[in-house]
Amino acid sequence: MQMPTCLVHCLGLVPYEQAWKLQDELAAQIAAGQQLPTLLLLEHPHTYTFGRRGKEQNLLWSPAELEQHGVAVYWVDRGGDVTYHGPGQRVAYVMLDLRERGRDVTKFVQNLEHWIIGALADFNVKGEIRDGRVGVWVERKGPGWSREDKIAAIGVRVQRGVTMHGFALNVDPDLVWFDRIVPCGITDAGVTSLADEVDGPAPGLVEVARRLEPLLAELLSFEPYQSSPDCAALPHPTPAVTMGLTV
Repeated sequence: MQMPTCLVHCLGLVPYEQAWKLQDELAAQIAAGQQLPTLLLLEHPHTYTFGRRGKEQNLLWSPAELEQHGVAVYWVDRGGDVTYHGPGQRVAYVMLDLRERGRDVTKFVQNLEHWIIGALADFNVKGEIRDGRVGVWVERKGPGWSREDKIAAIGVRVQRGVTMHGFALNVDPDLVWFDRIVPCGITDAGVTSLADEVDGPAPGLVEVARRLEPLLAELLSFEPYQSSPDCAALPHPTPAVTMGLTV
């Protein structure tokens, strides 16, 4: 059976609330058969979001401190607890009709994990999955110590049979922002980034996007994707390339 083409849009830096609204609009169009499956690649300004299982105590800053640092906070409809979004992350929001793919949410999340792992491998970074812990992890070792650090967080929602949200891959964010939360409510693991794991300079967000896009066909059952105009050629930081989308 021929699978649909996925539209890929590089949107640059987008406030979280605007991206959330855009996802809602696209998901409704996909559910109605009026829009092709869509992948949004973007960044957010400094933002903390809580998922459906979020616990307020996992945000360690007071409202005054959040206001002082200009950080937005949202309670959203994805799974999981609290996480950080900000500059230096490659955020990917995937909207597709899961009714055409067996309605298997677990398999979809696993495909997202393997998608990230495949892209990390292009940079000689070994990403791994952990039983009972959604996301992608890197095992870090030193003299007499080892630990697991999360390099990519995943949270999804299925609405009217269509997926929303996706993942945030830490490419080169300032990891200090994770110190203000208990990431994903997990107290016995840390957070890392591609910049901390590669030998040499960290890749840019556009380069990471280029490594992610070709894996769509293999892991999300798409025919070759239609990218927004020459995403690979965009400078960093990326300007908005909307292809008719309103953000």
